[in-house]
Amino acid sequence: MMIMLYFSGTGNSKYIAELFSESMNISCYSIEEDVNFKDIITSEEIIGFCYPIYYSRIPKILREFVHQHMNSLKDKKIIIFCTQQILSGDGTRAFTDLFDKGYIQVIYTEHFFMPSNIFPIITNQEKIARYVNNSKQKMQHVCQDIKTGKIKKRGFNIVSRALGLLQAPLILPCERKASNSIRVTEDCTKCGLCVSICPMNNFTIESNVVKHNHNCTICSRCVNKCPNKAIKVFFYGKVKKQYPGVL
Repeated sequence: MMIMLYFSGTGNSKYIAELFSESMNISCYSIEEDVNFKDIITSEEIIGFCYPIYYSRIPKILREFVHQHMNSLKDKKIIIFCTQQILSGDGTRAFTDLFDKGYIQVIYTEHFFMPSNIFPIITNQEKIARYVNNSKQKMQHVCQDIKTGKIKKRGFNIVSRALGLLQAPLILPCERKASNSIRVTEDCTKCGLCVSICPMNNFTIESNVVKHNHNCTICSRCVNKCPNKAIKVFFYGKVKKQYPGVL
């Protein structure tokens, strides 16, 4: 009847998606998995989506996934969760911009506050645990709402929409900048981790040099996971902090 699909850069959205799935006893899939999503989506009545929000817009990789499976999503009931640090604006409502009016039926949406993994401010596990505990408490209410058929649409009001309109123009320039500003420093040991973990298959190793193909979804997975802090996106200064993810 219901499944949860998610994209997660370094663990926040994965945590929320799996927390919901465990509570609701449903299947959960990363959109990066090699499975038959067409059959999976077609066979379910309710499809959940969970993702990090960037300037009130969903990640490039998820936009591409939705376009790829647009036919299978027609007339589906949709639950939308987004993870954010401070203000996402209309982060959940923005998902509906990918569809014509009436194409899907949104039955529930919610925003979850989690530490930023793009510009790591909170890296202390104690502080991360507070975000996690708050999300657990919120998820209990969310699951109870959904089980009882309550309809809630966080991010759809006038204030959220206004914040979204202010932030939305920033995302495309940021995606272009991210795709063109990736730098691999001399600290790189050519371990190949970035090649294997990039959701966009952006990295390759050619002639013992790590290269990127200007195809970035701004997830910061490479920046946060590089064992030598050798990858930079947006900024050219030395990487000082890495987000450890939800442990």
